Amino acid sequence: MRVVTFGEIMLRLAPNGNLRFLQSESFEALFGGAEANVAVGLANFGIDSAFVTKLPKHEIGQAAVNSLRRYGVDTCYIARGGDRVGIYYCEKGAGPRPGKVIYDRAGSAVSLSEASDYDFTAALKGADWFHITGITAGVVKTDVILSALEAAKAAGATVSIDYNYRSKLWTRDEMKTVMRQIVPYADVFIGGETDACDLLGEKPDDPMRTLYEKYGFRAVASTFRESISASDNIIGARLITDGKEYFSKKYPVRIVDRVGGGDAFDAGLIYAMLNGYEPQYAVEFAVASSCLKHTVEGDFGIAEVSEAAALADGNADGSVLR
Repeated sequence: MRVVTFGEIMLRLAPNGNLRFLQSESFEALFGGAEANVAVGLANFGIDSAFVTKLPKHEIGQAAVNSLRRYGVDTCYIARGGDRVGIYYCEKGAGPRPGKVIYDRAGSAVSLSEASDYDFTAALKGADWFHITGITAGVVKTDVILSALEAAKAAGATVSIDYNYRSKLWTRDEMKTVMRQIVPYADVFIGGETDACDLLGEKPDDPMRTLYEKYGFRAVASTFRESISASDNIIGARLITDGKEYFSKKYPVRIVDRVGGGDAFDAGLIYAMLNGYEPQYAVEFAVASSCLKHTVEGDFGIAEVSEAAALADGNADGSVLR
């Protein structure tokens, strides 16, 4: 099985521990980004995964490529060129204090890229699945994304799209104009009720069910989060497929790093659906994957299948394995 994702990988600069931006005299440098996180998560689950983007040829661009190769992600179809790697600054929250993200990604290589920079046909040859998010839609030119989606459809790949609205990238009105062009390509839609209302242009009693029926998706998934504080959340999800709906258990999580939790859910859901898991277990596995990511520093979810399966099966006491 092969999964291809397309998006932006950024340099992540973060104060150590729970220091605030204004306190820190040094920043930890890592890499991450929605679709890159999904590719790494799937690679750790044993899936042949590839990530497509554009990065400069200089050392920082190469360091981003190397961060993916470390986990076995196929980087052969990454275009090289441009001057900038996008940057985001990440301040972790704690207790009642929320986390913060500051973007510095204008003019990045991928944001200025053209469809001609990529060989999507070659990248998607033999692919079983293609994944993209609304974050990329807010950064990359729409015709580039449509070119990737058309290649995915031509290759016969299942397409998943995570709506992933980011208010620091664009307004909801701007986003829904673009996403209404992109979402019809999806077989699997991941998002929340507000996202569904954006696409529907109305607020029905059950936006996710209405969206599922209107677009004829194979599946619609939405996560939910009860935020006790920035340090403690309760996480769950809903899956609609084959006309039926399935709810996961609610999982309490003590958060080490929240960034990438949604991407780990996406990776878990893609893995479960590719492997033909029955829907109830698929949504449990996806949420378990997300929960485990919340306990790991950095953007990347690096859980193994056995770890996500154990949590989905109810082994959540955190006892030492020996």
